[in-house]
Amino acid sequence: MSAVDAAATTAASAVQLLREPVCGMTWGWTGIRGTWTSPAAEESMRSMAEHAVTWTAIAYAAEQATPFSTEIPFEAEPTVTDDEIVASIRRAHGLGMKVCLKPVVNVADGTWRANIGFFDWDVPGEPSWTQWFASYRDFILHAARIAEAEGCEMLCIGCEMVRADGQEAHWRALIAEVRAVYTGPITYNCDKYQEDRVTWWDAVDVISSSGYYPIDSWQEQLDRIERVALQHGKPFFFMEAGCPSREGSAELPNDWNLVGSPSGAEQVRYFEAMFAACRARPWVRGLMLWDWPADLYAPEQASLNDDYCPYGKPAADVMMREYRAWAAEASA
Repeated sequence: MSAVDAAATTAASAVQLLREPVCGMTWGWTGIRGTWTSPAAEESMRSMAEHAVTWTAIAYAAEQATPFSTEIPFEAEPTVTDDEIVASIRRAHGLGMKVCLKPVVNVADGTWRANIGFFDWDVPGEPSWTQWFASYRDFILHAARIAEAEGCEMLCIGCEMVRADGQEAHWRALIAEVRAVYTGPITYNCDKYQEDRVTWWDAVDVISSSGYYPIDSWQEQLDRIERVALQHGKPFFFMEAGCPSREGSAELPNDWNLVGSPSGAEQVRYFEAMFAACRARPWVRGLMLWDWPADLYAPEQASLNDDYCPYGKPAADVMMREYRAWAAEASA
């Protein structure tokens, strides 16, 4: 089978795969070594599956030192080991969930990965995109081999790499190499407001993005994203979405540092608006909510927890109700 035929086959399988909605949740972030095979981690994933979650993004980070570093030491601490990744995939499959493996690069000095960047062209003696993509290639191909061996239903090859998004030739070359080792559907998780700026959506099988949109702008943003999905004829879902349970977060759901008191009602308000907007658009094939930690807080601490995880909070009931209804509609 030619590369073109193989890509067409994978694209068709992605359409078939996403006929059922992605009723999803990201699990395990950031993938700290030693945290994924504990009894607490097993209980965390089991509890997540009981919340009507049928898909999970098993997400972990490798750390480069600075936004200008060109080495990504993905086999070093603090990144989880291959054994931890494999065990988590098998646990998710054993619980009946589909898996999107999601390797992500972070910056150890705290810089957001969107700001990783170099000169647009290679300059002798300066760190370059060519050098960085060589290291990133090793990281992603390593994950792709695991995803293939373990039968992951999808592979996400990058997350919110805003400055890197413009390196179209490098991404196309990477995707071609990924397809040589991974036969499932490939997606890329662009950042919010970037859906109509990525120029290489035709190279992946599924378009996905981080949907941290203010509560009152969902309709406007979905109108914009719909044009992208229709233009490329690709399935679309939100690889990340959600809102902290914190006062004021519905207007700034991407700001995890926002100052405010814990508020389950705020998260409920956002979840109800988000699900209503997305479920009204048939081309939106689901949500991979952010996020469910490997080490959950105690249920009695839920009202004091102001992070994204809905466990033990009123928003969990909204999520379960909406996911069950979405799945039922698809199977009717």
